[in-house]
Amino acid sequence: MTKTLFVGSISYTTTEESLNEAFSQAGTVTSAKIITDKMSGRSKGFGFVDMESDEDAQKAIEMWNEKELDGRKIFVNEARPRKDED
Repeated sequence: MTKTLFVGSISYTTTEESLNEAFSQAGTVTSAKIITDKMSGRSKGFGFVDMESDEDAQKAIEMWNEKELDGRKIFVNEARPRKDED
């Protein structure tokens, strides 16, 4: 079962490919997505990485949380379910 990680404070130069490559050092990445502004297409500075297993996700958190990627200290934790807004 995949585990989704939230990745915050991503550099504007980081690509989905480089994010995937970085997190694959911790285990199998099933997807990496950087959230972009709909109007400008520019990164919003955060994204999500799906890891193949809980073990890979935990290893990725330990490996990358508060570490530098592309010149910025990133923050990695388990993504929380999106809350429905009424």
